[in-house]
Amino acid sequence: MRACAAGRSAARRTSPPGSGRPWGPCARQAPRVCSGSASGRRGRAAGSPYLPVSCHLPRFAGTGITAATMNDSTSEVPRGWWQRLTGGLKRTSSALGGALADLVSKRKLDAAMVEEIEEVLIRADLGVETAAGIAAAVGEGRYDKAISADEVKAVVAGEVEKILLPFAKPLEIGAAKPFAILVVGVNGSGKTTLIGKLASKFSAERRKVMLAAGDTFRAAAIDQLKIWGTRTGAKVVAREPGADAAGLAFDALTAAKAEGADVLIVDTAGRLQNRAELMDELHKIVRVMKKVDPEAPHAVLLVLDATVGQNALSQVEMFGKTAGVTGLVMTKLDGTARGGILVAIARKFKLPIHFIGVGEGVDDLAPFEAKDFARAIAGIE
Repeated sequence: MRACAAGRSAARRTSPPGSGRPWGPCARQAPRVCSGSASGRRGRAAGSPYLPVSCHLPRFAGTGITAATMNDSTSEVPRGWWQRLTGGLKRTSSALGGALADLVSKRKLDAAMVEEIEEVLIRADLGVETAAGIAAAVGEGRYDKAISADEVKAVVAGEVEKILLPFAKPLEIGAAKPFAILVVGVNGSGKTTLIGKLASKFSAERRKVMLAAGDTFRAAAIDQLKIWGTRTGAKVVAREPGADAAGLAFDALTAAKAEGADVLIVDTAGRLQNRAELMDELHKIVRVMKKVDPEAPHAVLLVLDATVGQNALSQVEMFGKTAGVTGLVMTKLDGTARGGILVAIARKFKLPIHFIGVGEGVDDLAPFEAKDFARAIAGIE
């Protein structure tokens, strides 16, 4: 078999995207495209769209992704998830907790204070209905009594948990083979980091994973996905920049079926939800995948950037109509004081929330736990 040609920009990287860790000897190799194949070896037949992987991470048995199993076994985590979560939500909890503490320290609880508490909660983007409900819960049985900031925080955390608990669900891989996951969202929301993390965990569960570099508008996005493929042992279906994304998705799902892959994760270009032509292209990707498997995609994950605030509501609505969103991932909660938008989204759309992120690194993304989020947003250490 002839030697493989090293990938261009991928070879120059020294660490995985969003990670402070250096590559190991295996993962340091650039993605390669082989020109031939030999018996008993994993070469790539000429013209095949996917990239081979010549080395693998250690694999461990597993049945699903949960908060307990999400941490990357290949990394040294400097802080636990609770510390990262509370630290990431500090801007939200400080703004919310500070305003509430200032209110309750002035006088005994009365109707005017309950209204002021409601206004504080609305400013945190919790939503009008949620804010009204929480404020009413704070006032219940406490009128004309002194109330502490800690008492208010406990009520806020409890009410937020009640709202979120029905929607805190792990991402489950169904019986379909391959189980096709389509990842959608606007530019810069964190789709590639999510895909890399999922590929890592599925590979560790001894699942055969394939990735499709569907963001054909950006060469850098294709290179990033190739790097994740090399790191996780996943084959990557890729084309040249500018290629038809729907055609690539079709080829990827066809190849995944032929290869007996367990999971296919399809990346897509970031797009604004108010750009009709871009949303039409996304609908085309979904439609073309159904030609290979009428049930595909089996999961459509919408990655939301928390810093956009109320605009996230519009994103969920429009991406839901276009692509049939089945679950949510919210990232960059560390970059805003309005992390309560996730509560408003859950209450309005009632979609499963699979993961949240509080930073740029892969270790800052974890499965969503309603109680932890509620306590962190309320500022309960």
